[in-house]
Amino acid sequence: MSDQRFDDIRPYHDDEINAAMCRIADNPLLQAVADFLCPGSDIKDLQALFRSIHTSHDFQIKVMHFAINEITRKTSSGVSSNGVTKLDKQTSYLFISNHRDILLDSAIYQVILHENGYKTSEITFGSNLMQPDFVVDIGKSNKMFKVERGLTPREFYTHSKHLSDYIRYTIQHKHESIWIAQRNGRTKDGNDQTDQGILKMFSMSGDSDLIQNFAELHICPLSISYEYEPCIVQKVRELYISKTCKYEKAPGEDLQSILFGITQAKGQIHIEVTKPIELEELQTIANESKTEIYNALLEIIDHRIHKNYKLFPNNYIAYDIAHNTTTYATHYTQQQKEAFMQTMKSQLANIEGNLQELEELYIGIYANPVVNYYK
Repeated sequence: MSDQRFDDIRPYHDDEINAAMCRIADNPLLQAVADFLCPGSDIKDLQALFRSIHTSHDFQIKVMHFAINEITRKTSSGVSSNGVTKLDKQTSYLFISNHRDILLDSAIYQVILHENGYKTSEITFGSNLMQPDFVVDIGKSNKMFKVERGLTPREFYTHSKHLSDYIRYTIQHKHESIWIAQRNGRTKDGNDQTDQGILKMFSMSGDSDLIQNFAELHICPLSISYEYEPCIVQKVRELYISKTCKYEKAPGEDLQSILFGITQAKGQIHIEVTKPIELEELQTIANESKTEIYNALLEIIDHRIHKNYKLFPNNYIAYDIAHNTTTYATHYTQQQKEAFMQTMKSQLANIEGNLQELEELYIGIYANPVVNYYK
């Protein structure tokens, strides 16, 4: 199977990287990025750095690795991880992650992989995010491959098959791992649930039976937790509007969410790399029907993600408020609870709507991880 079959969705090859770097160096948007990441630096030095890069590995290490570390240094209380060193460095995995921030979920994980001596993975890149060209060049140089959005049912089926073939080709023939979200788009309500359509897409490729096809992908669930929910105001607003009508994104809204996610305070961030789902475990459900296999695999993935959350005081506070209880009062102080309430009122002040309903949505975003963890 030739790689040319996937030219429409694949990341840049190394022989395409330097041209992309030169375009980025000449783009006026580079100055805005430099002002945030390294204020006071000489733009000419940064342009020279970009023009000196010729491989995706160099771009990731010299640019992305630095940029993500600067973002987390400036806007978080620190990043922690667990479980990554248990992975086999010779195996390519399909990392399935809960999804809270458009950019940072996958980007932070790449830094963790690199800092622990592992190859970075390829990353899904929604077509809705592929604008302007500056973003496209950065994404495709960062080992990101395109996932089409907004398709008709027939187009969606054709693209899903194409995407499935590419994912299997990347893992089995390119020997590269892949990061993909457990659902289409970010979780808005804090209730992380894997979309069965994702699993059906994975199974559209492969020449073996369903169990063997899944085993060949080495599925590894990831659980990412933020102390402060990324873009929570935008999520509450979308949830509120969606209660009464179909939510329509404004032009440039996704890019705006990326910028909010980069610049807003995040508190602590934790990524837990859970146990990969290998053949031996999958064989325990091999005698079930196809539907039951999908459901059982969904349950395994969701259980891995839910049980490996890092829960913060805000999560326990929100649960107790939502359920009018003091069940988890030992996990937070009264001062922390008052601070949570004050922050919530401040963040919701600029959203039009019924305040009680808005507060219920806000609290639910923080409370749902506790519900899932202890379920």
